[in-house]
Amino acid sequence: MVVTLDIQQPQPYDLVDSTILISGMAAAFEGTLSVRLTEGHDEHVTHIQVGSVGLKQFQDSVSVPEDKAFKLPRLILTLADDTGNENGPSVTMPILYGPLILPGYTGWQPYTVQSGDTLIGIAQQMYGTPDYGPIFAANQDILDDVNEIFAGQVLRIPRNDI
Repeated sequence: MVVTLDIQQPQPYDLVDSTILISGMAAAFEGTLSVRLTEGHDEHVTHIQVGSVGLKQFQDSVSVPEDKAFKLPRLILTLADDTGNENGPSVTMPILYGPLILPGYTGWQPYTVQSGDTLIGIAQQMYGTPDYGPIFAANQDILDDVNEIFAGQVLRIPRNDI
């Protein structure tokens, strides 16, 4: 079977802003992929344009409207070529929505954990407050326990000043 939908961006658990960049390879019916974002309380449905004749590279973006009532920072993104066949190929993945992790979210920076670091200490250093919640939420795919971080781990530090 020939793969007709390969999403290269975002990847599962990517930390995204209110404009979500989407790219990959696709051959969709009439050049259209449907896009669905949900977290169980609200959803946003739209579409993007991709190749139509054969498998082609594409890139586009989806803006999350300000009136969406998302309550949880983990969104489920589904991209589907279902315009011509409801059983067409689709990709579903979790992504992390930065604006619900840190107010005013504008991006993230990497931080490599050093021996002796704690999430409280990293938060104090990065935010001037011991509130590690945004760091823990932005790294929920690699952190299970707030007391277990390891030297060498690379954490995403959500920012509202970059």
